[in-house]
Amino acid sequence: MSEAATAGAVGHDGMDGFVDDWSADKQAYHVPWGKAMMWIFLVSDTFIFSCFLVGYLHARVTTTQPWPPQSEIFALSFGGAPIPLILIAIMTFVLITSSGTMAMAVNYGYRRDKTKTFWLICATAAFGATFVSMQAFEWSKLIAEGVRPWTNPFGATQFGSVFFMVTGFHGLHVTGGVIYLLWVAQRVKRGYYDDKGFEIVEIAGLYWHFVDLVWVFIFAFFYLL
Repeated sequence: MSEAATAGAVGHDGMDGFVDDWSADKQAYHVPWGKAMMWIFLVSDTFIFSCFLVGYLHARVTTTQPWPPQSEIFALSFGGAPIPLILIAIMTFVLITSSGTMAMAVNYGYRRDKTKTFWLICATAAFGATFVSMQAFEWSKLIAEGVRPWTNPFGATQFGSVFFMVTGFHGLHVTGGVIYLLWVAQRVKRGYYDDKGFEIVEIAGLYWHFVDLVWVFIFAFFYLL
């Protein structure tokens, strides 16, 4: 065989090896389109919540008015009783529990147990609705005491604006998540994913776990610091 033919054979084999390696890499890092889009959405949402929390800390540090202590302003909204911290603790427990039921739903989804998956997703949505209801109750008490986005009779004016903005934005995410979970649950019950696979349950779980994680930071920033 001539040198040119030998070089061509080597080059051809080398290119085949390169293509095989590249194809193998693509297969190894394969991610379903829906899951990739959910991750991109969650990363972008992380930046939004981060900006909100950083803005809250900046307003709290730079304000010339006294920042209202959490133990006082939330107690005032409940007539001076130390109920709010208990209420917030229950809200946090409810949301964390919902992460557990969502994880179980994903597990049973991949086992193709439609009945348990359906009821666990419904339980997760019920926990989310309970959280939003308790948050609405907290808001109603604060508003009754005169706290508004533009005014706060107990201290720094900025408190009302950042509190309602951040907790309201999170509550909107929880409300949207409840609707999303109920939609997924109905499709699971009707057998829509029997042939398509249950990846959508995992994708919904990613969103719900993100919402729960964000609340941990909101809870720490607004109620503990």
